[in-house]
Amino acid sequence: MRMGEVVDEVNVSNPATPKLVSAPATPPISAPPSQFHSPSLSRSPLLTPVDQIEPAAKTPKTSTPRNATPRNLTPRIRTPRFITPLGSPIRKALKLTRLDPHDAWLPITESRNGNAYYAAFHTLCAGIGIQALVLPVAFPVLGWAWGIIALTLAFIWQLYTLYILVQLHENVENGVRYSRYLQLCGATFGEKLSKWIAIIPLLQLSGGTCLALIIIGGSSMKTFYQTVCGATCTSQPLTTVEWYLVFTCAAVVLSQLPNLNSIAGISLIGAVTAVGYCTIIWVVSVDKGRLPGVSYNPVQSSSEDIVRTVDILNALGIIAFAFRGHNLSLEIQATMPSSEKHPSTVPMWKGVKFAYLVVAMCLFPIAIGGYWAYGQMIPQAGMLTALYVFHARDTSQFVLGLTSVFVIINSVSSFQIYGMPMFDDMESLYVKRKKQPCPWWLRVLFRVFFAFCVFLVAVAVPFAGSLAGLIGGMALPVTLAYPCFMWLKVKKPKAYSPIWCLNWVLGVLGIVLSGLLIASGLYVIIETGIKVSFFNPQ
Repeated sequence: MRMGEVVDEVNVSNPATPKLVSAPATPPISAPPSQFHSPSLSRSPLLTPVDQIEPAAKTPKTSTPRNATPRNLTPRIRTPRFITPLGSPIRKALKLTRLDPHDAWLPITESRNGNAYYAAFHTLCAGIGIQALVLPVAFPVLGWAWGIIALTLAFIWQLYTLYILVQLHENVENGVRYSRYLQLCGATFGEKLSKWIAIIPLLQLSGGTCLALIIIGGSSMKTFYQTVCGATCTSQPLTTVEWYLVFTCAAVVLSQLPNLNSIAGISLIGAVTAVGYCTIIWVVSVDKGRLPGVSYNPVQSSSEDIVRTVDILNALGIIAFAFRGHNLSLEIQATMPSSEKHPSTVPMWKGVKFAYLVVAMCLFPIAIGGYWAYGQMIPQAGMLTALYVFHARDTSQFVLGLTSVFVIINSVSSFQIYGMPMFDDMESLYVKRKKQPCPWWLRVLFRVFFAFCVFLVAVAVPFAGSLAGLIGGMALPVTLAYPCFMWLKVKKPKAYSPIWCLNWVLGVLGIVLSGLLIASGLYVIIETGIKVSFFNPQ
């Protein structure tokens, strides 16, 4: 007999008074403690026995004296605790929020006590890096005017798509938080299509970035050793592979922090060091003045139009690739609590605005100051190489060593936030199959396995940097195109309205630009070739 059901048993002394038969207590629902405050939408996702609603008792047909016990039990209506604050706009439709209990056991959503400061730290650490130092390489082809225009438009474009992702993180209509980029793609484009268009680019942006960080960090360790030790050092230096291994070991140690919120301090250190080495490089370059014979005339390639077109596309690709981190924005926002009165959109956007103000203060001086100082003589590897090539002798050893240290620390810190989606994916396979949290020893093995797999690829394929244009072109829609189509699909703006036209134009333009950059990358590979050297990093 269910709770609250009235049994019309006739009592001898008072036949009109109904009795309530109490049901046995409902057994407690087991769940990890963090689940009561962390899964998809809810602060308290599970319905406890005390929250169940008792319907009014049925009124017996027999008459009752006026001074007898009232027949009806007034129900105490309470909103079940598993209907979350974010889901309250659809309560009238009597829809309940569908929760994913696995979120409480995965690294990205294990902790949801983030704030605007954490969002700023993560976004800044993910959004600025060594790729910013290559921006001046685009200016010899585009020139002053078009270079600045392209950089400004790209900055506004990617900031707009990041705003879209922040707004789409919480779907009020169905009460779902999309805590991962692939989840939003699946809900928008369908599971099958999202696997084709999003999985490979997201793997490139996470695993590929970790691969580049091992190469950059290991090379910077080698440069730092050479700078500090000098030509008079008698000790035997490590090889390039050994420096890669040292960097990987340092990254593995830091990767043992359990979840995304726990690395907020690491992200802060990474953001500070990124701003530090960007500032040092452009300040030193401008302070030393322009190089003798520097020219600012746009580079005129051969008479073939196709070569000129490829050069322009490569320059635009360098500017577009300078902006990264969109594949992590939903994951960062997923670490924040959310309610109807205090949605996570507000602190996330505050953190993003501050982070990208700092990003702009780094990227524009790097691009403009670097081109002013070096002009067409800027090395293809970017500003870091220019600093050592042109100013190694007239710059103090302390400044050069500090720059290398900042690059190393930033690379190790960025490895953590870009590796977190990969850790999350590996652990989710275990969690979904075993229906229990991943044990600590298996979590350690997953992260060690991932880091050393990336290390092996960095050693085996040291020429992966030559494929950067091709790989970057394939991943570009994640930043510039997909968010626009997601907005059109989810928000459904009025056809031919300004916002409808804007998103269609930006989305289509992003796809076209991606295709052109892929074609340009293939053309460069075919025409110039690639120096293939397996297991021989230099």
